[in-house]
Amino acid sequence: MKILVDANVPGAEACFGPLGELVRLPGREIDAEALADVDILVIRSITRLNAATLDAAKAFGSPLRFVGTCTIGTDHIDQKALARHGVAFASAPGCNAEAVVDYVLGSLLTLAERQGWRLSERRVGIVGVGNVGGRLLARLSVMGIACLACDPPRAEAEGTDGFEELDTLIDACDVLCLHTPLVREGRHATRHLLNAQRIARLAPGTVLLNAGRGDCVDGHALRQRLAAVGDISAILDVWENEPDIAPALRDLAALATPHIAGHSLDGKLRGTHQIYTALSRYLGLPARLALTDLLPVPPVSRLALQGGLAPEEALRLCLRTVYDVRRDHDSLRRESRRLGMAKGFDACRANYPLRREFSTLAVELGGEASEVAPLLGGAGFRVP
Repeated sequence: MKILVDANVPGAEACFGPLGELVRLPGREIDAEALADVDILVIRSITRLNAATLDAAKAFGSPLRFVGTCTIGTDHIDQKALARHGVAFASAPGCNAEAVVDYVLGSLLTLAERQGWRLSERRVGIVGVGNVGGRLLARLSVMGIACLACDPPRAEAEGTDGFEELDTLIDACDVLCLHTPLVREGRHATRHLLNAQRIARLAPGTVLLNAGRGDCVDGHALRQRLAAVGDISAILDVWENEPDIAPALRDLAALATPHIAGHSLDGKLRGTHQIYTALSRYLGLPARLALTDLLPVPPVSRLALQGGLAPEEALRLCLRTVYDVRRDHDSLRRESRRLGMAKGFDACRANYPLRREFSTLAVELGGEASEVAPLLGGAGFRVP
């Protein structure tokens, strides 16, 4: 049994090696020809598996029978085409949701420091309250930050209590965070959910953060608003036309990163393990590996604070002990200018450095620092 795995999926040897012949390829090189003799395929979001690719692979005689994506999102895969060819499918819902929330908090606290405002004084609107948005809402609420939530599919299914219209969030919130899947058509389509009209309505000083899908924002309209007026700020991790994104929008964004919000080692290994478990179940085999078997000891596991810092300064110190988003912003600018946009974007992802999640850091608080325990615990750190 031949198992083809994206070269950037960590832990593949431990998880899939014992199950068959393991072969690695960069995600963008996985095409119909590469699938000609593959039984099992394990990918990430940069591999587009559409009907044409699957039809061509099957025409080559591919024995493909199981596809797993180590990601929350599934819009890069034509599931109807998989079903038509009798190919089983599994994804990894929630695998990197904690990492994305870490990214959001780190980005907002970094921008607040640069621009001289406090997150505690802002109202945050969360668009899409699924695996990521729901966790973000929970963390911000515990941290004492005012939030409004918008999720039309959930409001339709569960009732409108706790949910607002998107236009209400635009009018009432200082920060707008997008965490929606890409839905191209239908009643709850999200492509260009933030269109030119809505972008024009954003109040001066608004921060727009997109860590969902790039096509949910009209990039041209956002670029025009930033270039012509420059009175709002954009934090962008996802883009239209990845990896060949618009250089002008990259340069205008306050923080620009190469689709790495969920790229913690913990999240990646969690995704690998979820697909390993699903594949073992499909094959009728026991899952012998636990996630803890894959996770290494974090480089920094404990930090002691004794006071003397304002609450958000203490929070920033803890955030940057684990993850500093400025590194990824600088990396995208440097590598895209050195290699060209598309190659630089992919190089940042392929060579992504070690990053752990906030929950791997225990923060010991002494003296006056004990006052920030709710804030740090709410942000996701372990406070003994």
